[in-house]
Amino acid sequence: MPESSAVTSGTGVVPDDPEAGSDAPAAQPGDAVLARDAALAGNGASGSAGSAGPVAVDRETLRLALVVGGLVLAVLLGFGLGRMNAPADPARPAGATAGVATGGADGGAHAHSPGTGAHTHDGATVTQGGGDGATGLSITSAGYTLVPSTELVADRAGELRFQIRDDQRRAVTRFAVVHDKPMHVIMVRRDLSGYRHLHPTMAADGTWSVPITAPDAGPWRMYADFTAVADDGRQVAVVLGADLTASGAYRPRPLPAAATSATVDGFTAGYAGTPEVGKSVPLRFRVTGADGAAAALEPYLGAYGHLVALREGDLGYLHVHPEPVRDGDDVTFWLTAPGPGSYRMFLDFQVGGVVRTAEFTLTVA
Repeated sequence: MPESSAVTSGTGVVPDDPEAGSDAPAAQPGDAVLARDAALAGNGASGSAGSAGPVAVDRETLRLALVVGGLVLAVLLGFGLGRMNAPADPARPAGATAGVATGGADGGAHAHSPGTGAHTHDGATVTQGGGDGATGLSITSAGYTLVPSTELVADRAGELRFQIRDDQRRAVTRFAVVHDKPMHVIMVRRDLSGYRHLHPTMAADGTWSVPITAPDAGPWRMYADFTAVADDGRQVAVVLGADLTASGAYRPRPLPAAATSATVDGFTAGYAGTPEVGKSVPLRFRVTGADGAAAALEPYLGAYGHLVALREGDLGYLHVHPEPVRDGDDVTFWLTAPGPGSYRMFLDFQVGGVVRTAEFTLTVA
């Protein structure tokens, strides 16, 4: 599903106020004179009239007060000027701005190519996919955790059961309907065989379930693709992944050779376009019948096709939906390859009320 969000975060720094303390009036030479006159008046009231001694002492005191007052004033002026010129954040290098990450090797401000997935900036969640554009690599992301409770047995009918829990370990029960469904589950074996696209139902306690039969033994990967509705009404699009095991001997199959066409139940699906690393590229798919004529595609999950690409190795998940309007008989998807390597693409399409899946191996240089 298309996922995008932008979060800007930063730490505001309130600079020191260079006028701090200016409400208190500074000492003035006139104040010392007024103080001297008050002292003389007091002495005249309490001492003997015409006595010269006290007058001489008061003149020396005045001189000393003026000198000390001048020194104090100079110190206060110097301190105030120093604070006005000091940086707001002395620990921050010159040229850096408070609250704004700087670029470079220190992991500061940077740009993301199309398809970049969920990650964090200084603890703020950006609800996209995995760090390089592939999602489903983690069992926990954006505050949500996938909790499966399923045991698979090869070739035996079973039930896939799981919950989505929030960061308080509560089962999530509010989901937005996206592409006609509130939950999309993809199952695939570790060798990229056995692809399944499932739509489970949810019980009142938040437990999702859907019947499933694992056709082959070995390690499987499940992906839960959903949009949760948070308590405050925010919608958070997430893809979570978990490993499951179907009991029995695991015999991995080699990845089929790269090809731009595939045949399923008499229909041939082919595409034109060359994916590139880090660049959004259109892939134009066309489905034809046994007579070579364009198949009468029907809407499926709100579109004329559904495309999932899985990366060989870590099974990174790319979920891409087509343009809302068809280009003639073609269905166009925009795909961003997160890196070089081999991918397995699965195209779901519907004709005559039946959903079929065409599989392709893609090599990105």
